[in-house]
Amino acid sequence: AFGGVLCAFTLILIGVLAFSIRLFSVIKYESVIHEFDPYFNFRVTQFLSKNGIYEFWNWFDDRTWYPLGRVIGGTVYPGLTLTAGSIWWFVNALNIPLSVETVCVFTAPIFSAIASWATYLLTKEAKGTGAGLMAAAILAMVPSYISRSVAGSYDNEAVAIFALVFTFYLYVKTLNTGSLFYATLNALSYFYMVCSWGGYTFIINLIPMHVLLCIVTGRYSSRLYIAYAPLVILGTLLAALVPVVGFNAVLTSEHFASFLVFIILHVVAFVYYIKGLLTPRLFKMAMTLVITVGLAVCFAVVAILVALVASSPTKGWSGRSLSLLDPTYASKYIPIIASVSEHQPPTWPSYFMDINVLAFLVPAGIISCFLPLSDASSFMVLYLVTAVYFSGVMVRLMLVLAPAACILSGIALSSAFDVLTRSMKFQLSKLFDDGPAISGNGSPNGSSASTVNTSSSKNEKTEKSEAAPKEKQSKKNRRKDKEVTESVSVKPKKEKRLSVLPLEASIVSTLLLIALGGFYVVHCVWAAAEAYSAPSIVLTSRSREGLHVFDDFREAYAWLSHNTDVDDKVASWWDYGYQTTAMANRTVIVDNNTWNNTHIATVGTAMSSPEKAAWEIFDSLDVKYVLVVFGGLVGYPSDDINKFLWMVRIGGGEFPHIKEPDYLRDGQYRVDAQATPTMLNCLMYKLCYYRFVETDGKGFDRVRGYEIGKKHFKLTHFEEVFTTHHWMVRIYKLKPQKNRIRGKLKKLKSVSLPAY
Repeated sequence: AFGGVLCAFTLILIGVLAFSIRLFSVIKYESVIHEFDPYFNFRVTQFLSKNGIYEFWNWFDDRTWYPLGRVIGGTVYPGLTLTAGSIWWFVNALNIPLSVETVCVFTAPIFSAIASWATYLLTKEAKGTGAGLMAAAILAMVPSYISRSVAGSYDNEAVAIFALVFTFYLYVKTLNTGSLFYATLNALSYFYMVCSWGGYTFIINLIPMHVLLCIVTGRYSSRLYIAYAPLVILGTLLAALVPVVGFNAVLTSEHFASFLVFIILHVVAFVYYIKGLLTPRLFKMAMTLVITVGLAVCFAVVAILVALVASSPTKGWSGRSLSLLDPTYASKYIPIIASVSEHQPPTWPSYFMDINVLAFLVPAGIISCFLPLSDASSFMVLYLVTAVYFSGVMVRLMLVLAPAACILSGIALSSAFDVLTRSMKFQLSKLFDDGPAISGNGSPNGSSASTVNTSSSKNEKTEKSEAAPKEKQSKKNRRKDKEVTESVSVKPKKEKRLSVLPLEASIVSTLLLIALGGFYVVHCVWAAAEAYSAPSIVLTSRSREGLHVFDDFREAYAWLSHNTDVDDKVASWWDYGYQTTAMANRTVIVDNNTWNNTHIATVGTAMSSPEKAAWEIFDSLDVKYVLVVFGGLVGYPSDDINKFLWMVRIGGGEFPHIKEPDYLRDGQYRVDAQATPTMLNCLMYKLCYYRFVETDGKGFDRVRGYEIGKKHFKLTHFEEVFTTHHWMVRIYKLKPQKNRIRGKLKKLKSVSLPAY
């Protein structure tokens, strides 16, 4: 009972740690939504809380993707929005006056604590309570998860990681117990994951891989059938209820592996069932029939799948899935996917930054999973291997690797501390008393490693007490006892022999592991406080004068909100679409949903074109204002000049007259005097560098590191209406078309009016 209370108290502390370590952004800055996508989620949650669930499902948003618009209810994963909306309704029902924004800001830290508890449950099913507590504590602080779950990071991953880990827990729980109740809960948890994040395809492919692994390695059981079959049937039916997924749950290639393994599982189950009914001779005959029919069915299914896949240009796979299978696919065929920074492959330092010392503990955790190997531990190893591969393709999927690394590291640390504490206990007991006998070749002074049998001293005492009566037994009984003792003497050889280390080595190793954990904690706190707490909407930098705050984004959006008409259309690169709609409440041409490549290519073409051609494109889209982000004055590297080549590539993919080599000088991207005429005359260059020479008299770009090429020029079709304090956001207005009416008025003036 005391152990259960202590475990519960530890889990509460872990939850508090997971929640509190993510509050640096609120403490250091303010309670504000971060990044770009969260602003759309916040706007949708506001609409849901104000208008209700039915209006949400039928909401057509005419402020995005003008003039096309967007059906919100059918194009979003609603899990995050419905979760935050439910929390808001619940707290307001309790008369707790929290705003929707406050609930959205703190949703991610709350679910981080719950995800830590889910990690405890999953690891406990595989390797026990100690490993579960260790894994939960590690996950609560891991920087990779913190980067997507700080207060204000209101994105789908905020709740999806909990759903991912909890679905895996219910699968392993069903695998260990064979309970249909847990299998049903597993399908419901998978449904919540489908509602929350497009990464649900990772689950519906990883679990079939594990089922197939169990079948191939001869570990099939009825528990495996119960764990998998209801998940495929119920999970697929529930997934089809999510509007954004719909019939894709049975028509896209991402789901075909689960159906194929489902068929294989039933064939294997049928074989085992027949084997239990027939004699060996009849079983061989039946096996021949089953294999023949099974191969025919498999060929038919494969033929149907091949036909379905061949009818699709992308072979039934989505662009992001193909990018995972072939890392070069996006850069070759879909530049809009390759242009996203989080879709780039990670660098080696990013692994140390995001998982830190866990990279060194994971191999030890893999070894521990094989001692002994079970269905649950084999699933952990498979989860880690697949997550490592996908994280190497996209830096965003480091988030999927984080739970696996934490679980394996928790198992490694738990096993290590188990061996070290047992060794210290054994060696100390040997110093103060006789202690248990040492088996093997261990020396009496404990200077070398030894092994200890798992049989307890209590059993040894009972064996000694029973030794005397055995001497008085008859010959017949002695013969029986001799056979029993011989069989018993064989058992210790099969028993697990626990390694015992020398006392000095155990103490030193324990201190080193504690120091390693301390280093991990310090790194995690630093990452949470400095690296991942700053919201992208508000930027800071330190200099000799102190802390500088750059609030240019909100300054620009506030200007748009207060100085433009409600129906005005604003054009910008798609990165800033969500923020413009949510914070300025203005209609945008493209946004971060990136569902229409042609529309984005049109904006990219306008930015890449000369001023007059760009004006014509924007005028055809009813655009009144153009917004660009420029970091050349303050050294902000994520500006539109650095993103410009992606605009050229995406625009050139749809409009062939835009060619990337026209903007490069000898293969190099330059904006100085060596830049090409096409580059110096495009709209993006002019909007960013207009009047820039007035700042220092030279036009020195601090991001690119040199003076710009074209310094003095005028705009003929656009006029500057607002530039923020640090020149980070610049807003231009399209000039009206030069009057053809003016010529007509001159003619009218030259004609004298008739006298009456």
